Amino acid sequence: MRRRPVRRRPARRSKKQDEQIALLVGAVVAVALVVAAVQWLLAHWWLLALAAVIASVTGGFWLQQVRQRAEWARVRAQALRMRIAEIDALDHRAFEFAVRDLMRRDGCTAEQIGGAGDDACDVRATDPAGRIWAIQCKHRRDGDRGSAVGVGVLQQVNGTARQVHGADVAVVLTNGRFSSKAIPWGREHRIHLVDRRVLGEWAAGSRPLWELLDRIPPPRRPTALS
Repeated sequence: MRRRPVRRRPARRSKKQDEQIALLVGAVVAVALVVAAVQWLLAHWWLLALAAVIASVTGGFWLQQVRQRAEWARVRAQALRMRIAEIDALDHRAFEFAVRDLMRRDGCTAEQIGGAGDDACDVRATDPAGRIWAIQCKHRRDGDRGSAVGVGVLQQVNGTARQVHGADVAVVLTNGRFSSKAIPWGREHRIHLVDRRVLGEWAAGSRPLWELLDRIPPPRRPTALS
């Protein structure tokens, strides 16, 4: 009698071989996806250019904000204090920068913009409550013995502070004095006047400027104290 040949069962793949095949398939799929993505980006190259521009602008803005916050922190850390005699000794441009630094000391974002074509605003600031300040600075070398700041200056500020600079608080600030007509005119037209006495108290670091003035508009946004 002939013996029937014994059929051999096909060898089963090992678990390790299955894993290798799965890895190979995954690698092929990944490469295909990368190639497809590269081809799509090459066909839409302008998106890469746009993304680069956005990244550059965003990065520059972020870096500027970091530097600005560091500068403001440095100014506040110095606990800036100025005596009125020191303010009298400044020239008009240094006076504007001193006002800017005092606003920054109190937690504002502030910039000095005084110069030709400044539209009657030497310092523009935003306080912690979100209010925008337009400050016109008038320095007097002789302090309160110098010429008084008159209505004409207030009229210029009244015509530009809100309309041009978007100010919530319009201020005329001097190390001198205001004329007798300027004081009621400013009150009537919501122009805040900071004279030598108020400036001296503010510069000495007692309180922020908005706590020394009357009839300040309400905050634009909530604060830690509200």
